[in-house]
Amino acid sequence: MTVVKTSMRNFFAHKGRMALSAVAVLLSVAFVSGTLVFTDTMNTTFDKLFAITSPDVTVSPKSSGGEGGQQPGTGKPETLPASALERVGAVAGVKSVEGAVSTESVTVVNAENKNVGATTGAPTFVGNWTRNDLRSMEIASGHAPRGPTEAMIDADTADKHHIKIGDELRAIAVTGTFTKKITGIAAFKVTNPGATVLYLDTATAQRELLGGPGRFTQLHVTADAGVSDTKLKQDVAAALGTGTYKIQTQKEAADANRSDVGSFLDVMKYAMLGFAGIAFLVGIFLIVNTFSMLVAQRTREIGLMRALGSSRGQINRSVLFEAVLLGVFGSVAGVAAGVGLAVGLMKLMSATGLELSTEDLTVRWTTPVIGLVLGVLVTVVSAYIPARRAARISPMAALRDAGTPADGRAGLLRAVLGLLLTAAGGLSLLVATRADEAAAGSLFLGVGVVLTLIGFVVIGPLLAGGLVRVLSAVLLRVFGPVGRLAERNALRNPRRTGATGAALMIGLALVACLSVVGSSMVASATDELDKSVGADFIVQPSVPNTPIVPKAQEALESTPGIAHVTQYRMVDAKLTSPDGKAEDEGVIAADPTYAQDLRRETVAGELSAAYGKDAMSVGDTYAKDHGVEVGDTIKVAFRAGGTAELKVAAITSDDTSIDKGAMYINLTTAERYVPAAKMPKNMIMFAAAQDGKEKEAYAALKKSLAPYPQYKVQDQTDFKQDLKDQISQLLNIVYGLLGLAIVVAVLGVVNTLALSVVERTREIGLLRAIGLSRRQLRRMIRLESVVIAVFGALLGLGLGLGWGTAAQKLLALEGLGVLEIPWPTIAGVFVASAFVGLFAALVPAFRAGRMNVLNAIASD
Repeated sequence: MTVVKTSMRNFFAHKGRMALSAVAVLLSVAFVSGTLVFTDTMNTTFDKLFAITSPDVTVSPKSSGGEGGQQPGTGKPETLPASALERVGAVAGVKSVEGAVSTESVTVVNAENKNVGATTGAPTFVGNWTRNDLRSMEIASGHAPRGPTEAMIDADTADKHHIKIGDELRAIAVTGTFTKKITGIAAFKVTNPGATVLYLDTATAQRELLGGPGRFTQLHVTADAGVSDTKLKQDVAAALGTGTYKIQTQKEAADANRSDVGSFLDVMKYAMLGFAGIAFLVGIFLIVNTFSMLVAQRTREIGLMRALGSSRGQINRSVLFEAVLLGVFGSVAGVAAGVGLAVGLMKLMSATGLELSTEDLTVRWTTPVIGLVLGVLVTVVSAYIPARRAARISPMAALRDAGTPADGRAGLLRAVLGLLLTAAGGLSLLVATRADEAAAGSLFLGVGVVLTLIGFVVIGPLLAGGLVRVLSAVLLRVFGPVGRLAERNALRNPRRTGATGAALMIGLALVACLSVVGSSMVASATDELDKSVGADFIVQPSVPNTPIVPKAQEALESTPGIAHVTQYRMVDAKLTSPDGKAEDEGVIAADPTYAQDLRRETVAGELSAAYGKDAMSVGDTYAKDHGVEVGDTIKVAFRAGGTAELKVAAITSDDTSIDKGAMYINLTTAERYVPAAKMPKNMIMFAAAQDGKEKEAYAALKKSLAPYPQYKVQDQTDFKQDLKDQISQLLNIVYGLLGLAIVVAVLGVVNTLALSVVERTREIGLLRAIGLSRRQLRRMIRLESVVIAVFGALLGLGLGLGWGTAAQKLLALEGLGVLEIPWPTIAGVFVASAFVGLFAALVPAFRAGRMNVLNAIASD
């Protein structure tokens, strides 16, 4: 009980000094809790949607390997015949069955030719209005489509794009383009995660989306009362033939949809938790520093307690109990803040088009438990070493001043251990750069990153002694005696300076590493484009897995000023090499002009010959693995057609990042073996301008494809900028998440300085008494903060550059061979770290300047 009372008294007596450590715990726990609440809410949203939209039993075509129920590469949905509906309707236990038509390969545009579909990754569905849709939708105004000219749209899309009843929308599908008048608006009964839905009547949907009557994409089966979904599924399977179609109960269909979304949500969740872990790691330094300084400041007090009979165990438990209190307060506040963070993320996602309702806010009981356990555990573990140090204080310490020098032997052991870890980590990074395979190199890279990080943390005090002196000579000496005082203060406790700088080091190391990797990826891809891509223009869908419709292709081919247009189709096939091994590799069917549009290096044969009759090319990796040489014959079994025996006319180098491993054939060769109805559509096309007419052709191409806003028309400059923007956008998100760790590190600098000011109260009073002005005092503390922050930045940027360089060497194995150091970014981060130091010192310097001189001198 005495331990608890003492701990409570000490905790609340120093609550101001504990506040910033509590904020670090709060932020870290908030990130974890917010991530869990956010992803649980998204799961709840999709679970409700999938559960309510799934009929008792769903009958779908057996997948042939396409994306989202599509025939591979065609953009057309897989279908089943109307005869299957009649057979299912005759099954005992079936109350009703209806045919559904739905596809995602449609772009819907308004009168201004702007895409009204989702642009955030959510799908755009166009299909027929069925009774099953009444489970999730209700008609808010107007009426359902009744004829070939009518359509109904979802309310969320109508609100977002100001669509009213009577407006006309144009839909662009692979089967053609059609215009419909909106006669109804339907509202979701559950949260719509951002999808756009356009409804047609059944006959119109079959004609416009499937090319004719008598086909459906799904059958929705409703069971009679008392008939279970499982029994109904068995009976339907018996009527249709086992293995003929994919038949799912309501639960199975919902689980399958949930699994597709769940994989994306899991990636998001674990990525965000990873950044929360980094914040926790940085917070550990803050907490260790806080308790180490508090213990040092209470040396005399603890010595008196030991003299009065307190045992080592009691002192140890007293400090750890203070850590428990800190962890509980910080964690409770962090869980609450995490819920607020989740709501903020939901609002942010809603602003970008992914609608999430706070009505579905899900806080599972495990979330606060995980937050509390993590917060308290991390805090207690962080305080363990300072607690052990406190327990070793002897009763004689009551006769000494607070603060004892560090153990010299421990410092030597720490330095040796740090050097060994850093050397081992550096060796691992070196091995990673010499690896022949990316998989093996990645393992050494990971080990090297971990070991060098731990090594730098352990060796931090040793580095602090040397680097701070160098930095002081450059940055502080110009400030005269005040600068020298700041230098001495930073060097007074190298262990403390090292730990404070290490907290900032972690975040900046990751920023530097990712900057190098991102810049190198852009530079490598740009270099590859300059060397390899000969096409002037590239046309591709802005939404993945959306083929280029025939009308758009015709518009492209008829554009004035275009010298040639190259088709590029990915055809599924199984290849059997001369050694008898069969593999699902697939081939690229393209026009012969593709050899001009993409300059591929060959290691044997001529690439132009690969576009001859019944000829092909293979990559050198495939050739080595199967002993293939020019002149050999490979059996190519097209999934959607017949089997061909093609002669290898060229072997291309796989030392590239564009079309690596691709095998080429002439488009006319593929057309001889694959029926036109099953031939994949172009997912990308290339074009070259007539000599001297590049600008005119570019403008004409933009104009020709203006009616098709789902496609991007880019010249090489646009393509490079698009690639750069994509990588920059990803990096900015990562930097934003790493910002949390940097915020915690800044709090560590603030807390270290604040406690250091308290520790040096008497010293500050004496300095003021002998003539140091308030202004000089504040400057001294600011300079100390700047040198600590710059010290951490040097460590972090140096470490990050090493990690990034090693990572780029692995990327070189995948064809990204250009190393580019983003010096402006590195310099900007370095300069910003100095401003971070200035910012962190504002409050401690202000408090120091307000000290009463006589009271400060009289303090003990």
